[in-house]
Amino acid sequence: MDILHIATAGSVDDGKSTLIGRLLYETQSVTKDRLEAIHQASKRRGVDFLDLSLLTDGLIAEREQGITIDVAHVYFNTNKRKYIIADTPGHFEYTRNMVTGASRVSVSIILIDARNGIVEQTARHYYISALLRIPKVIVCINKMDLVNNSQARFNSIVADFKRLSENIHNADIAQQLHFIPASSLHGHNLTQPAPEFGWYQGPTLLELLETADTNRPRELAPRFQVQMVIRPRLSATHDAQRATELHDYRGYAGRVSSGTFTVGDEIEVLPNSRRSVISHIDKHGQPVQTASAGESVTLRLADDIDISRGCLIVSPSTAPAAQKTIHARMCWLDHTALSPGKTYILQHGVHTTQSKVTQIHGVLDVLTQNVNRNLPTLKLNEIGDVTLRVAQPIFADRYADNTANGSFILIDEWTNNTVGVGFVA
Repeated sequence: MDILHIATAGSVDDGKSTLIGRLLYETQSVTKDRLEAIHQASKRRGVDFLDLSLLTDGLIAEREQGITIDVAHVYFNTNKRKYIIADTPGHFEYTRNMVTGASRVSVSIILIDARNGIVEQTARHYYISALLRIPKVIVCINKMDLVNNSQARFNSIVADFKRLSENIHNADIAQQLHFIPASSLHGHNLTQPAPEFGWYQGPTLLELLETADTNRPRELAPRFQVQMVIRPRLSATHDAQRATELHDYRGYAGRVSSGTFTVGDEIEVLPNSRRSVISHIDKHGQPVQTASAGESVTLRLADDIDISRGCLIVSPSTAPAAQKTIHARMCWLDHTALSPGKTYILQHGVHTTQSKVTQIHGVLDVLTQNVNRNLPTLKLNEIGDVTLRVAQPIFADRYADNTANGSFILIDEWTNNTVGVGFVA
């Protein structure tokens, strides 16, 4: 059973907590004792219905404590797949939180209050979903019951959002947009069609989630970064037969970040550009024929090559070029502003090297899409275009071409804080 990673975003009081609670409730992902606790808590609040928003209220206290990356993760499942929801905050001061929380998701759910329409946070949320190349965006126009389930109001918000999309989108962003009229309080169009929306003939929210494609990383160029070299050492007196079997074992453990590797494939190892053939693939100690994106495996090669942690195994026909000068769009995560000329540690996967930002080309206003080219620094939660130089070359793809191999983080070498996340342009 595969796992779909989802990010939810929305403005304050737009019903996001209720929507998540409703999904948990209607997919029977809430235990009986938890439901009873919610029932009692609803009574104490003086409401005459089951307040499903309370299912996520336990996370509010954490947010009030000033956690750096305060993204709540919620889990549920259906008969078709498992789901992990990254519930991300949306105000400007939490831009970094949404970027980090939504960086690995396949679907973004953006909530809009039908009474208010598109607001400032809506544009910010949608821009970040475009920046991160999230392939599917579901715009849930919520609280439709408060506008008399008006089809005209729904159509008006859809038209406004499509105009926003045209302003934000670049030509190379392929993104599916879906619009759903809903009421999370009453559960309309979340898991079941609602008769109140007879004019809407589209799928429910859950139907869109159950049919969302999670195979895109498998279709990209093969990328495998070595995390550990496996060289077993067993005493012959402890297990003579097993020690003999493993005497010449040399495997390279890691996670397939994109594409698929198959026994017999020719591969190239970067940075030394040596080539070999995959002789074996081991998964959980058992041989398999293929390994696809998201799987943690051990590759064995037909030739002995000097390979260490951080080396990248790729297909020779799609090998990325070495880069010592990197152009990237950067989201700054630290209270101390980015200083051009200061040395930072750049981490690409598990590979690290020293780096220096040589130039800030401009800082983006995510609402207007205007770039201010006269700012000397990049401050907390700001997004800008930069150029970096690295001490050792990295083998990264353009983020637009391969999100799994096209991003990196910057680390302050003195505090060890993660201070920025970059997307290779």
